[in-house]
Amino acid sequence: MKGIILAGGYGSRLYPITLGTSKQLLPVYDKPMIYYPLSMLMFAGIREILLISTPEDLPNYRRLFGEGKDLGLSFQYLEQPNPGGLAEAFIYGKEFIQNSPVCLILGDNIFFGTGLPDKLNRAARIADGAVIFAYPVRDPERYGVVEFDENYCVVSLEEKPKKPRSNYAVPGIYFYDNQVCEVAKSITRSHRGELEITDLNNEYRKMGKLHVEVLGRGVAWLDAGTPESLLQASSFVQAVEERQGLMIACVEEIAYRMGFIDKIQLRKLANKISGNHYGAYLKEVINENEQR
Repeated sequence: MKGIILAGGYGSRLYPITLGTSKQLLPVYDKPMIYYPLSMLMFAGIREILLISTPEDLPNYRRLFGEGKDLGLSFQYLEQPNPGGLAEAFIYGKEFIQNSPVCLILGDNIFFGTGLPDKLNRAARIADGAVIFAYPVRDPERYGVVEFDENYCVVSLEEKPKKPRSNYAVPGIYFYDNQVCEVAKSITRSHRGELEITDLNNEYRKMGKLHVEVLGRGVAWLDAGTPESLLQASSFVQAVEERQGLMIACVEEIAYRMGFIDKIQLRKLANKISGNHYGAYLKEVINENEQR
């Protein structure tokens, strides 16, 4: 399976912070925001990644990740000059996707919690159809909303409905089979002139091929797209890391534990940043495994 990270847009809700940089490069406590969605793809075992962003911001992402070799990954980059809807990623990314299943994740979505890697791995094994997630919220009218029955079969999907049929929002991570490019081509643009992800998912629902996984109480989902939510996300990460002594979305550690890189490669990465707490943490990871 391949992965796509959407890191475009103007970040207008965060102006003036984003006038000089991409929203997804802003810090969420001690890491760039983009590390958090990237870590989800890595937990799903995905190593081939396409990052889509604006022409102005792509050079900064290239400088951050390069070809991805340091993390045992393979990065490609693609310009999206103007936002055209989330599902447009499958039109732009067709050459990258080719005949593979693919996971799409939004660059400002942050996930953390018990059992997430297992859920992601299960979704990544999809061979026919699509998998979306459902997360309970108090204000579902602000989100795409999924309604499902007792067998977790999707009954309806609506985008920001005035009268939601459930309190389950659809977070910004989606898994699709290798037919997604063709399905994306079949949908029409909305009144906003965009290819909507809800319309794409509804096509899979009509075919009886849309599956849902519920993210329960043990999982946190944060959208860091406003000043308030960005601060809340940073405070959440800080609290968890200081309490547990473990890092969230430390991509070097994940690459090592997933077997993408070995101990020698991890030590090289740690030595590059040995003068701060991040490098010290990577060395702790190495020492912990040496003592076992």
